[in-house]
Amino acid sequence: MDARERHLKLLTDTIEAVNSTLDLEQVLSQVATKVADALHADACFVYLYDGRTAELVLRATHGTRVEQMTQRPRMRPGEGITGSAAENRAPVMIASQANLDPRFKNFPNLPEDEYESILAVPILARGERLEGALNIRTRESHEFGEDEIELLLAIAAQVAQSIEHAKLYEEAQRRVHELEALARISEAVSESLYLEESLEAIVKTTMDALDATGAALVLEDGRIAWPEGRSDAHAIRQPLRWRGRQIGELVADRATPFTQHDRELLASIAQQAAVALEHGRAVMRGVLAQEIHHRVKNNLQTVASLLRLQARDTENVDPRKALEDSVNRILAIAAVHEVLTEQREDDVDLAELIDRLRRMLVQGVGAARDVTAELEPVLLAGQRATALALVFSELLGNALEHGGSHVRVTLRAEEGNALLEIADDGAGIPGEPPKGTGLSIVRALVRDELGGTLDLRGGDGTRAQVRFPL
Repeated sequence: MDARERHLKLLTDTIEAVNSTLDLEQVLSQVATKVADALHADACFVYLYDGRTAELVLRATHGTRVEQMTQRPRMRPGEGITGSAAENRAPVMIASQANLDPRFKNFPNLPEDEYESILAVPILARGERLEGALNIRTRESHEFGEDEIELLLAIAAQVAQSIEHAKLYEEAQRRVHELEALARISEAVSESLYLEESLEAIVKTTMDALDATGAALVLEDGRIAWPEGRSDAHAIRQPLRWRGRQIGELVADRATPFTQHDRELLASIAQQAAVALEHGRAVMRGVLAQEIHHRVKNNLQTVASLLRLQARDTENVDPRKALEDSVNRILAIAAVHEVLTEQREDDVDLAELIDRLRRMLVQGVGAARDVTAELEPVLLAGQRATALALVFSELLGNALEHGGSHVRVTLRAEEGNALLEIADDGAGIPGEPPKGTGLSIVRALVRDELGGTLDLRGGDGTRAQVRFPL
């Protein structure tokens, strides 16, 4: 087969290789082998241009082995003989002693100095955009002819076409990958009624989509809403924005650097995360508003009932005293709301609530009273806490009004029950347990709302003990 037929077959084989697959590495490897065989070259090197770093990176070889391919040879256009061909957009041919040319660039893991001749051509897309460069080498001196140069330029043009196709395919795959990730997030956000589940889905999808070792959603106050995985060497942070305001950050970590495509994907995920976060907060605000309205309505009904009870007590009623009692009851209910708002929980810490009511009532009496408290932390649901606040206010108010100078308040948990005790050193209960609006309210609340018992005892002072299940 003469040279013309051999060159024509090489061009045909190259076109076939370019059109046979979208796997760029496979195409370049085939091209390097076929070019070296057809042109009787001892080696062929194919470089691709990395626009992010503005470097030519060795991607395929034939006839020689690159030691430590993890450290691929790189050069900027203009560096080395091949880099000169790339920068000038024109072939460079050296027939002998190529390693002595002042443009020669040595790579420790690439034994190029064992070759005598070199022919390097640029890989240009549409005749102008640099996509890479390729060269062929011989160990013996060789003057490459015009036909060989033209052939290598034609092959470079076919490789450029393959690179374009591969980039389009890579971009399409990236978009599919991105859309799949966003679809998973949208599905998780739309199906879940709970903010925590949505945030978990977003973070886990972020890790899968970016091959990250760790990810987290950080809220605007610095709290980490949902962490996953472990932190690694490289990290990217993407702000979560809602209506022009930053409401948090989406953070991802991994061992290798993130690409621009990764950053664009994270930005898209962050948009979904911001929507999910605000949607979840809106749902929570709606639920919270309903709960607040419900509690306020119930407590206003309680206040109305207490006032009706007070109005029915027409015997020996001091209007001023009746009004003060009603004020204290309303303040007790308000204290429960205050604790719920501060703690942002559905349960109330009774120790904190009782201590707050104790200070308020002692200050209201104005007289000198020694009121000590031993309070263990006990949690109780908000609705039941309102009942207990009213019970405590009535009992402590009685002790401050009718007891001695010393009052002791204790609260503790005991075998699944709560035990509240108010004891004073006054004269004690004379005869039958007293009756009145206040104690009637206490008995009804302890029995109906707390499901517990009230024990009133006299003797050395008065002791009121309330026991109810937790």
